[in-house]
Amino acid sequence: MATTTRITRDDLEAKLREMSGGVEETVDAVRPKLISAAAAGVVLAVLVSYLLGRRRGRARSAVIEIRKV
Repeated sequence: MATTTRITRDDLEAKLREMSGGVEETVDAVRPKLISAAAAGVVLAVLVSYLLGRRRGRARSAVIEIRKV
């Protein structure tokens, strides 16, 4: 049979703190790896865009030959 005890605000807060405690520890443990991966991704994106821009710049530049007659 079901009991009719009232759920108080303190009960809700305690349960939410219990549930979120494990998530916060996991996020704190993974955060340095995520920051390192994001920084490496940004560096890689800048390097790739630089190389592609350099290649495109070479393809669009005209080659002028000067011959002495």
